[in-house]
Amino acid sequence: MADIRANTVLPAHRRPVSLQTADGLTLVGELATPVDREPVATLVMLHPLPTQGGMMDSHLFRKAANRLPALADLAVLRFNTRGTASEQGRSEGEFGNGDAEQLDVAAALDLVDYEDLPAPWLVGWSFGTDLALRYGCDPSVVGAVLISPPLRFSTDADLRRWADSGKPLVAIIPELDDYLRPDEARRRFAVVPQARVVDVPGAKHLFVGYAETVLDEVVRAMRPEVVPLPRHWDGPADGGRE
Repeated sequence: MADIRANTVLPAHRRPVSLQTADGLTLVGELATPVDREPVATLVMLHPLPTQGGMMDSHLFRKAANRLPALADLAVLRFNTRGTASEQGRSEGEFGNGDAEQLDVAAALDLVDYEDLPAPWLVGWSFGTDLALRYGCDPSVVGAVLISPPLRFSTDADLRRWADSGKPLVAIIPELDDYLRPDEARRRFAVVPQARVVDVPGAKHLFVGYAETVLDEVVRAMRPEVVPLPRHWDGPADGGRE
C-alpha cells in the first residue's frame, strides 16, 4: 500500500474536452470520471485569476482530478477560461475581467448536460469563487464550494441570490488569507443562512501544504460518508488514462 503523494495519479478515465461558448469561443478542458462505475456527482472547477497564474492545472484542481474519481466516485471537469493557458492548452479569446466569463460558466454547465453527468457542484478557487457566486446559481447546479473566496467581484446581491435558492454553499477560508479571513468571512456569508464557513488554521490563500484538508472539505459537501479521504492506495497509481 503506497502513500498518496502530491504527484500521485490514481486510475480514472481522462479525456480532453472542448467547451463551446455562446460567443463562439472554444475552451480547453479535461473530464475525469471513475474507471468502473458511474460518478455520483460532478465537480465543475473554476480556477483562480489567470492574470496571476491561475489555470485549470493549478495544484488543488490537478490533485482533485488525479484523486477524486478513484477516491470519491466523482467526475471532475476542469477547463481554462477564455484566454487562459496551461500545459493542457490555451482557450480562445481574451480575459474578460470576470464579466465575459459568464459565458464560460454557462458553457461548462452545457457540457455537463451534454455528457449526462450527475449532480453538478461548482468548485471555485479565488477568482473562480466570484464566477460561481455571480453566474453559478443555475437550476441545474446542486451547490457550490468556495476555496479562498476574496469576494472582490461578488456583491451582497449575489449572496442573497444563493440565500434565496436554498442551495448549499461551503466557504473554505485560510486563516492567513491575503483577502478574506475567517471572522470577516463569517460576517459576509451571514446573509446566506445555509452557508457553512470552514476555517483552516495556518493556511494561506494558495493552500500550499493543505491539499488533503481542502479536498476533504470539498468532498464533505456532497459525500460526507467517504471523508476523510484515504491517504494510501493499494492499487495502481498511474493507470486509467484514455
